[in-house]
Amino acid sequence: MPALWIAHVTVTDDEAYGKYAALAGPAIAKHGGRFIARGGRYVQLEGKERPRNVVAKFPSVAAAEGCYHSPDYQEALSHARGASERELLIVETDE
Repeated sequence: MPALWIAHVTVTDDEAYGKYAALAGPAIAKHGGRFIARGGRYVQLEGKERPRNVVAKFPSVAAAEGCYHSPDYQEALSHARGASERELLIVETDE
């Protein structure tokens, strides 16, 4: 079953986070992920508001989790740590 990778982000260092974004996109694509929402308009109804919200669709939970733990994505993530406050989750979907 496909899975969604959902990130809620507040960027605190644009330059460092830009390095993350440049590396994260190719790492996500390498694992079969594709972005379906990236920083667009949103309406916060509950919980902590984060101004950047990203959704990527993967072929499976295993593919999404494999991407997260991959050396390519971990290299990208090293630029996001300290440059953002983030929550990230993977959820299986029917579609």
